[in-house]
Amino acid sequence: METDLTAAAAADRPTPAVEELVEESASTRPEPIDLTTLHKIGIRTVLTLAGRPFPGPGARERAIREQLGISPARYYQLLNALLDNVEALAIDPITVNGLRRLRDRRRAARESGRPGNGEAPSSFAP
Repeated sequence: METDLTAAAAADRPTPAVEELVEESASTRPEPIDLTTLHKIGIRTVLTLAGRPFPGPGARERAIREQLGISPARYYQLLNALLDNVEALAIDPITVNGLRRLRDRRRAARESGRPGNGEAPSSFAP
C-alpha cells in the first residue's frame, strides 16, 4: 500500500524536463508595458501609424523601426495597451474603436476554434 502512494505521488510531480520548460518560459516572458516609453514616443504617433495604410509587406515594420526607434513587437504591445486607454480613445476614437472591433473579432474566432480572417492590423472596418 505504501508503494501505491509513492507511485501516485511520483506521477503527480512534473518531470525535470517540464520543470525546466516552465522556468525557461517564465524567464522569457515579455516585460510589462513601460508607459514612459509610450509617452516618449507619443500616443498620437503610435495611433497614426496604426491607422495609416502601407504599400506592401514589411513597410509598416520598417516605418515603426525608423520613426519610433522600437521593434515592431514592442510597438504592437504598446498599441494593444492603448486600445484600453481612455486618453487614446479621446485622441483618435475612429482608429481605437476600429482596432478594438478587429481585436474582438479575432479573439472570438480564436475562442470558437474558427480560423482568423487573416486581415492585417491596419485593415479594420470602421
